[in-house]
Amino acid sequence: QVQLVESGGGLVQPGGSLRLSCAASGFTFSGYSMTWYRQAPGKERELVAVISSTGYSTNYADSVQGRFAISRDNAKNMVYLQMASLKPEDTAVYYCNVEVHRNVWGQGTQVTVSS
Repeated sequence: QVQLVESGGGLVQPGGSLRLSCAASGFTFSGYSMTWYRQAPGKERELVAVISSTGYSTNYADSVQGRFAISRDNAKNMVYLQMASLKPEDTAVYYCNVEVHRNVWGQGTQVTVSS
């Protein structure tokens, strides 16, 4: 069974930093691109960042470009989202995602950016 487990969310002040982690299991992790999404209350789910299977290629939403960095460690079956210069608008539940025959989602981790 494919499983994704996010962690690392919490409460941070505007301008602060946070690193989210996603632990993957049940599939050949190094063979798949990985994606971070987020969803804020009352808003559509938004693609945040994508990383290719090797980590060579990354893509970001315009709203996080220059502030967030996605990375992966294929030896540990882990994908990360380093978030910096956080804004209140970044407040959302963040989800890890992979397409292995179907879209698979983690349980999400809450990020709250507030004073």
